[in-house]
Amino acid sequence: MYKVLIVDDEFFVRKGLIGLMAWSKLQFEICGEAENGKQALDLIERLTPDLVIVDIRMPVLDGLELIQKVKAEGEHQPLFIILSGYPDFSYAQQAFRYDVSDYILKPVDEQELTATLKKIANMLNQKQLLSITREKPLVETVIESLLQTEPSEQVMARIAHALELPLSSSYTYIIAEIQDGLPQGEIDYFPALQASLQRYFHREGQPLLVHVRAYNQYGFIVPQLLDEQSETERTNYAKLLDMLERELATTIALFIGHKASHLKQIAHSGSSAEECLNYRFAAGLNGIFMASELLELPLYYFDVDEELHSKLIYEIEANRKDGYNSAIDAIFIVFQERHFAQGAVTNTIRRSMIAIINIIRQLEGDEKDLRWLDELLHWQMKYRNLKQLKHVFLHFIGEAAEYITEKRGEKSEGSIEKVKKYIDSHYKENIYLKGIAAEFHMNPVYLGQLFRKNYGVYFNEYMLSLRIEEAKRLLRQTKKRMYEIAELVGFQNADYFATQFEKLEDMTPTDYRNKMTGKK
Repeated sequence: MYKVLIVDDEFFVRKGLIGLMAWSKLQFEICGEAENGKQALDLIERLTPDLVIVDIRMPVLDGLELIQKVKAEGEHQPLFIILSGYPDFSYAQQAFRYDVSDYILKPVDEQELTATLKKIANMLNQKQLLSITREKPLVETVIESLLQTEPSEQVMARIAHALELPLSSSYTYIIAEIQDGLPQGEIDYFPALQASLQRYFHREGQPLLVHVRAYNQYGFIVPQLLDEQSETERTNYAKLLDMLERELATTIALFIGHKASHLKQIAHSGSSAEECLNYRFAAGLNGIFMASELLELPLYYFDVDEELHSKLIYEIEANRKDGYNSAIDAIFIVFQERHFAQGAVTNTIRRSMIAIINIIRQLEGDEKDLRWLDELLHWQMKYRNLKQLKHVFLHFIGEAAEYITEKRGEKSEGSIEKVKKYIDSHYKENIYLKGIAAEFHMNPVYLGQLFRKNYGVYFNEYMLSLRIEEAKRLLRQTKKRMYEIAELVGFQNADYFATQFEKLEDMTPTDYRNKMTGKK
């Protein structure tokens, strides 16, 4: 990050400028504020900012005087951007005489300032790169600059000389992801990784471009693989992966970008390696994810099919270990075969968790009682492959199934008998599966499947048969009108009642009444 000092005599202008920009995304951070040029002089020497953004008119010492004084006397020489409320050519002319980086009029336009900051960040990157020496390379700056911009020929020549690397050669950016099942940064693998790579590429004692990324990842730029001419790329990377896992004593995945034919073109290799991260759950890749093999394959961004999800929830409610294990196996096979993107995997896991939590809450339980809940909620912080995720998911599901059974406090068979008795007593009312499920603290899908398993018919079919049988009794024994009978047996609409009656009895309610009473 490059440091920025804001200098303006108006408090709200300073705060507005600080809040206007996403500074960190542009490689900058605010290191201080000053309300006049004199304060700024002291802060420049003390804080050594890389960039000073200064108002042109201020009390005590104005912006131009500050720049003049720093240029003439300062030990530290930052870059300057001038802000001015005066579109006066003479001011701008004088400012550029002092070699300021830009002259921006107030009110500040976000896009204009963003473009200026990007230009300055690139300039500072190039400046740092030019200071590289073989003894002390600025590795982080080198890699980040190569991945973000295409440096000038002068800078590239200096990098190549310092690192003893040819410019025109085959280079690849690789992301090595440590999959140790531990939170980010718990173990520092950087020294061991760097040493292993230096040995593998025969560069002991020489610089190698390796840097630390987020999420337990390390990025590095590698030259042509040693056996590239004699073996396939995948075979060579398999050897590299095997060596790294053996020497670092942990599970690792390699995400390998496209080859670049020149060191300054490594940004394309870096972006393609980033894209490979989306394929981490694809099948059969054995820890080696290559852009050349993967990036033409479509990713799946949706959820698993409703049938699979419903089966899992049903088996959890029934607390059948073989059943929910089988459902989980099927879900994880789908993840791999359809190339689920990480977001789609996350959504599927979250959907199952929400369904389980809702069941627990209906039973007046507390999901926080589940020891594996927090582990699964934050799985992305520790678990980075399907095997690890599946292990955590299985533990959570098993614990949740036992908890739900315990909270329900009785066997499923006993519960379903009570449900049937409830239906038999209330079928004339406006009852429905979801409402009954809530009454008995069950998931509606689970209840529907359990009812059919025990009684051989679907819930709706059983309800309809009860209502039609009662309607037949009323048709035989009373002279009530059709709409009255429909309402008495639980139908809200007389036409719908007539349609359903005819479907089951192959005759209309009127024909049935006539037949039963002997009328023609």
